[in-house]
Amino acid sequence: MISRRNTHWQLARGRVLELGAQGHIMAIVNVTPDSFSDGGRHAQTDGAVRHAMSCVAEGAAILDIGGESTRPGAAAVTPAEEQDRILPVIEKLVGETDAIISVDTYRAVTARLAMAAGAHVINDVHGLQREPDMADVAAETGAGICIMHTGRDRTDRRADMIEDQQYFLTRSLKIAHAAGIKDAAIVLDPGFGFAKNRDDDMELIARFRELQSLGFPLLAGTSRKRFVGSVTMRDPADQRDIGTAATTAILRLAGAAIFRVHNVAANRDALLMADAVLASRAAQREES
Repeated sequence: MISRRNTHWQLARGRVLELGAQGHIMAIVNVTPDSFSDGGRHAQTDGAVRHAMSCVAEGAAILDIGGESTRPGAAAVTPAEEQDRILPVIEKLVGETDAIISVDTYRAVTARLAMAAGAHVINDVHGLQREPDMADVAAETGAGICIMHTGRDRTDRRADMIEDQQYFLTRSLKIAHAAGIKDAAIVLDPGFGFAKNRDDDMELIARFRELQSLGFPLLAGTSRKRFVGSVTMRDPADQRDIGTAATTAILRLAGAAIFRVHNVAANRDALLMADAVLASRAAQREES
């Protein structure tokens, strides 16, 4: 187990994202007709590119491009359908922005094509444990890799929330290391909402600091999730941005480095406030 957190996230094409005094926003760009919150709004290439560029203007450092909904019960798409949706978007964005581009996929073949099209990061919601070749693609391309915890389709879940995170993610890290992925390329995501109920997600927020023992930077993806709606009594999902921004501030103070969100502006403001608190704490420590 790594005893320290990386301070620089190494990505494809020589890109590096500094992880330290400033938290970072990863904007969700769903090129899908059926995502739970914004399905269909940016399903065409030009609309998705416009949305992505507006996210950059609002402060997103990373654009996460996805072509298949991961909501429970969503219809699966073929690899060809997924690629037809996202590859033109990635290709256009490469020519229009210096923002870091992430591909949200669990398919190794899609990830490889996305990296060839110009992406810098692979975001795998199955934590390298669904398709064996995914880790090889990340290692061979030098991609930054987001390894997410999930409880879906598992029969080996541990009763304790943090113990299960450690159990699943340790197995993912072994896969990553066996493929030759460098520690500096790895970010971990605890997978809010993925086979987790409201109590699970709230416990995960309350105990988030314990995940720092894994030794890697942490990504939080709470945006518009069902538990946010349950707590705030907000429906539909696009009414949950204020609640999401609250979780962003809380989790930044608990150690998260990257925040995957729908509403960049609201979460950027929350993140700036949390970063200011962290800066004040650091200054007080130096004075004492």
